[in-house]
Amino acid sequence: MSTAEREKIKAELCRILTKIGALKFGTFKLAGGKISPYYIDLRIVPSFPEAFQKVSDYYIALIKQDLGTDSFERIAGVPTAGMAFASLIAYHLRKPFLYSRQQVKTHGRGRKVEGIIMPGDRILLVDDLITSGQSLRKAASAIRSEGGVVNNAVVLVDREEGGNENLAKDKIKLYYLLKVSEAADKLYQMGTITEEEYKTITKQIKKK
Repeated sequence: MSTAEREKIKAELCRILTKIGALKFGTFKLAGGKISPYYIDLRIVPSFPEAFQKVSDYYIALIKQDLGTDSFERIAGVPTAGMAFASLIAYHLRKPFLYSRQQVKTHGRGRKVEGIIMPGDRILLVDDLITSGQSLRKAASAIRSEGGVVNNAVVLVDREEGGNENLAKDKIKLYYLLKVSEAADKLYQMGTITEEEYKTITKQIKKK
């Protein structure tokens, strides 16, 4: 994937997110408890089959280009937003799929991870986006506790609020398709967000 191809995908992704109404402005509480003046709702992507397929293709192109499919044995979805993308990616790459649980089961085998992990298996984490990295770090911890090896994680969007640095502390390398600052630039140039909305996003990045 050349630089030009990557830029084309980034622009197309921004158009898709605009078309399905995934970017919202207001006051939102994020998964980690942080308050944000904007929200990127990638959970709605699977409700749009054409967008879902395209976005999954973008993930796959990123994985093939930046990691290579020989760098991992299995794919793990991070609950809950990452699970839909991870399952489709795993299917197309012919890799076994598993997912970490938000809460440990209190019945059955009481597992933290659903799916089969063999000791030493290299697991690629897949989530929709990253803010602080809390969800990804929790998933990595659960998978590592069951014998999996977690060195890499892939997301669609990096909100640039410390998540990349936090993952690095756990020796996990982050791969992403789009930084939110890039998205803001492209959306502003396209005329789909106002100058005030553009500043809202960039100010949030500086608060990390």
